[in-house]
Parts: sequence; C-alpha cells; structure tokens
Amino acid sequence: MHLLHRLRCPWSSEAVPDTRYRGAYAELVAASFLRSQGLRILRRNFRWGRRGELDVVARHGDCLVFCEVKSTIAPASGDPARAINFHKRRLLRIGAANWFYLLGRRVPARFDVVEVFLAAGQKPVLRWSRNVFPISAEERETA
Repeated sequence: MHLLHRLRCPWSSEAVPDTRYRGAYAELVAASFLRSQGLRILRRNFRWGRRGELDVVARHGDCLVFCEVKSTIAPASGDPARAINFHKRRLLRIGAANWFYLLGRRVPARFDVVEVFLAAGQKPVLRWSRNVFPISAEERETA
C-alpha cells in the first residue's frame, strides 16, 4: 500500500464505480501519499460518538495532522476542497476535539486537505494543502 498513489486507477471509463468505492479508494491513495511524504498514519476513518469524523489522523514530526480527503473523477467539475464548508469544518473540529479527549491532552495540530483527482486507467493526481483552517472555531465563518 505504500506506493498505491503511483498506480493507475483500477477501473475503466465504461465501469466507473459508485461514490462510496471511489471515496474509499481515494482515502487509501491519500494515506499512501501521506506516508510517502513522511507522515505516520495513526488512524483512518476515525469516528467517536454520533458526531465528528476524520478521514485520516497522522503525525508529522511533533504535529498531529487531521486530514480531510476530497476526490473527484472529473477535474473540470471544480475544486474538491470547496466542499469543505462551515458545516463540514464544524464536524472536523468535533472529530479533533474527540481525538484530544481520548488522548487526554492537547498537542500541536493542524487540518490538512488532500485532493485526489481520479481518472479511469490513469494515475491519481494529488494536491496536498497544509494548515487549511485553524483548529479552534474562533475564526469568523459564514454559513
């Protein structure tokens, strides 16, 4: 799995898989990519309780990284990171708070986004954005 991000997408243009499969595949590809960049993957698909979700939790040196993975099969359909709206940020912050609660302490942390562009039979194209929004909700956001 360490080099999964370098392999071609396993489907043809005639048989594009459903959204769930594509999302799970994109998360595997993103975890592979992050590992190749020196991050240590601690957990994938972390959910605790009824609210809050984190696609990938990793460690980058002394920093805890909460990573949201967004994917699309058509780069022309726009920027996948635009789907991280106020509501999604709130869910990510709740997931991070849950992680800190289970950890028992606060440590340096950030939110990253890995965008995965998938095209049938082609290698995935990834874009990693670091520290895309603050951990605390003290920033002013519009819904």
